[in-house]
Amino acid sequence: MADDAAHYDVAVIGAGYVGLPLAATFAEAGCRVLLVDVVEDVVDDLNRGESHIGDAPNERLAPLVERGLVHATTSYEELRDADAVLIALPTPLSRQREPDLSIVEEAAHRLGEVLREGQLVILESTTWPGTTREVLQPILEKASGLKAGEGFFLAMSPERVDPGREDWTTKTTPKVLGGITPECTRRAADLYRRAVDTVHELSSPEAAELTKLLENIFRSVNIALVNELAILCDRMGIDIWEVVDAAATKPFGFMRFSPGPGLGGHCIPVDPFYLSWKAREFGFYTEFIELAGKVNEEMPYFCRSLVSQALNHHAQRAMKGSRILVLGVSYKPDIGDLRESPALKLISLLQNAGADVAYHDPHVPRIDAEGLELSSVAYEPAAHDCVVIVTDHSSLDYAQLVDEASLVVDLRNATGDRGTAAEHVFKL
Repeated sequence: MADDAAHYDVAVIGAGYVGLPLAATFAEAGCRVLLVDVVEDVVDDLNRGESHIGDAPNERLAPLVERGLVHATTSYEELRDADAVLIALPTPLSRQREPDLSIVEEAAHRLGEVLREGQLVILESTTWPGTTREVLQPILEKASGLKAGEGFFLAMSPERVDPGREDWTTKTTPKVLGGITPECTRRAADLYRRAVDTVHELSSPEAAELTKLLENIFRSVNIALVNELAILCDRMGIDIWEVVDAAATKPFGFMRFSPGPGLGGHCIPVDPFYLSWKAREFGFYTEFIELAGKVNEEMPYFCRSLVSQALNHHAQRAMKGSRILVLGVSYKPDIGDLRESPALKLISLLQNAGADVAYHDPHVPRIDAEGLELSSVAYEPAAHDCVVIVTDHSSLDYAQLVDEASLVVDLRNATGDRGTAAEHVFKL
């Protein structure tokens, strides 16, 4: 045990959308928390109480920093001073849509070099079943010379963060976890119970890893179902939104999912591919999962066609040279998160078709991703040949939009009945 002056109850590797709210939650429970991140500017900002994550705003973070409950660093050496180390790092896909664990693996090597006897290590990153045991454990054991379950304790507890959500937070969302040994599970559960309301223990890290994948695959498959129906409804001349609203009146046996321009965020567009990849090791092909991925990835292309049809049929204009305003570019309403946002793909497709594309988003002042470099423009619907609603932020007046814009393509049903009744509004 390090001396009390340098002692931390918990360390979190990764000060992002998962790690920073997690650190704040433990600090609010009275734990001293160390945040480790590789970006020096982020670390400096955090130590001034300045946050870059909406779920842990300045007014939440600053008092915790001032009280000495949260400290950030770029040094992995300081992890020696923590009783528990939580790994909350990205697990993206490669260009070939295969799991890329390089960020987690690099962190594990660096952690293993400073790991001391008795420490608890928990992986929070979403990944394929077997990662904790087959990838993380060997790296930590080799680098530290310690054995999991004896010299140190190792568990998996997947994050369940939904950015911008206020009804279910890191503290109130039940935590699932599984350890390499029963003692690993017990120690991990004891740690989370210090800060999280409900903890559900599983028999293994593999069960915990697959639980997170199931949660997101469930959403991916059901969103793909309504997206496929939306394409069919377009051909049949039926309003998909009216159908979904009607089905949702059934008080049992139905859960509402809405169509849209594609999937976004850090989980649903990525996680299903982790299981599909792992399943092939067992000679098994996850056909539902892969079909859902195919349907959802095609939606930006279908939405581009809707914009083209609207321009042709209503305005007698070609896509090439048309001034198009994309309204909302974050992956979900009322946040500034661009990760995997379908808006980025749709903007690229519209540009490739020759359109002059601008965007307005009150939460995203600038796009510098996926080969795009754009800044949000003033909200002037009448200045564009077509306005495409991609993300339906609540701060925008959609009734005013219907009145002012000459042509609207509504991919989120943001215009509601007013849009349905208007000849110049085309809906997904």
